[in-house]
Amino acid sequence: MPKSDEKPFAVPKVMVGEAWRRVKANKGAPGVDGQDLDQFEADLADNLYKIWNRMSSGSYFPPPVKAVEIPKPHGDGVRVLGVPTVADRVAQTVVAMFLEPLVEPQFHPDSYGYRPNRSAHDALEACRERCWKYDWVIDLDVQKFFDEVPWDLVGKAVRAVTDCRWVLLYIERWLAAPLAHPNGAVVQRSKGTPQGSAVSPVLANLFMHYAFDSWMVREFPGCPFERYADDVIVHCATHRQAEHVHSGVAGRMQEVGLRLHPDKTRIVYCKDGRRRAQHEHTSFTFLGYAFRARGARSKGRNFTGFMPAISPEALKAKSVELRRMRIHRRTDLSLDDLARWLNPIVSGWINYYGRFYRSELGPLLRRVNAYLRRWAGRKYKRLRTQQRYGRWLAGLLCRQPSLFTHWRLERSY
Repeated sequence: MPKSDEKPFAVPKVMVGEAWRRVKANKGAPGVDGQDLDQFEADLADNLYKIWNRMSSGSYFPPPVKAVEIPKPHGDGVRVLGVPTVADRVAQTVVAMFLEPLVEPQFHPDSYGYRPNRSAHDALEACRERCWKYDWVIDLDVQKFFDEVPWDLVGKAVRAVTDCRWVLLYIERWLAAPLAHPNGAVVQRSKGTPQGSAVSPVLANLFMHYAFDSWMVREFPGCPFERYADDVIVHCATHRQAEHVHSGVAGRMQEVGLRLHPDKTRIVYCKDGRRRAQHEHTSFTFLGYAFRARGARSKGRNFTGFMPAISPEALKAKSVELRRMRIHRRTDLSLDDLARWLNPIVSGWINYYGRFYRSELGPLLRRVNAYLRRWAGRKYKRLRTQQRYGRWLAGLLCRQPSLFTHWRLERSY
């Protein structure tokens, strides 16, 4: 095997191997070539060598990206995801791994999306605390960010952190990779970076670091914000300040080739029990949580606070997902098998949406129990009456109180 120093570009082989381990851990569907992870792994050494050899020699050209349309929430059109081939995901991950240690020290502490040791919950916690301190927020919605982001400014952002020739070369090629649609059409693009690629998150964060984060620090240092990719909440002390910042951000987005959504971007008053002003908008949704006035209790007293809980839209989406699972028809499963199937799914919902104001999950978890009731009646005819089912359930709760994840959370569900 030729040595890496004989190639035009010094791409470390160890990075290619580590990139494969990350791609395998993240799983994912096949790209345009139809090759899945198992098929790629069947000839792993040769496949990884080909990626390294082509990247090192400058002859790596990405294949088209498979376009997959998924519906947006609330019936708001579709979002196009780009699914690269397994080999292309490995190559992209190599570049993402190269960039990560360069960009991480520069990123703003309130940029939370797709970064190590940061999560959506961290962004939500910061947002919650600031809503208690600041009366107003701007709920920013960047319209079609991943479809519209300009390539020249993405390249400029990358060149600000590295002059590595092979990194710049392959990013240019990935940005220009066409989209292959299910009907066979292959569409060339002139802007945007499809969601779903391994390198898109770091490119999006790098672009927004210069386009928004650093700009906000310079222009409006007294207005803290939380940003998760292109989802942004900005905090302001007064309505007048919020209008001024909103106008400034709108202008800035135009400067960098983007637009704020005219209907979804709004100024919101964080109304609670002690804030008496009136405003058209008194709630907003951020990362699947609805922030609004809610009843609370602390140190023996009741009050109304401005707090997050699972949003109605997220609650509806999970209810639809639950219905599609057809739990009551899985009579081929034993009770233990049913628990093993459901628990990881329900645990994921509880872990994410139960972090704040967990009681709002009650309707969803009660629906899980309703499906369990229907399952038991279908599988065991003797349990079709409510009285017999109640006795059976009481005995089960006594013997195995933690059989289902949500039972541990709250028996009353």
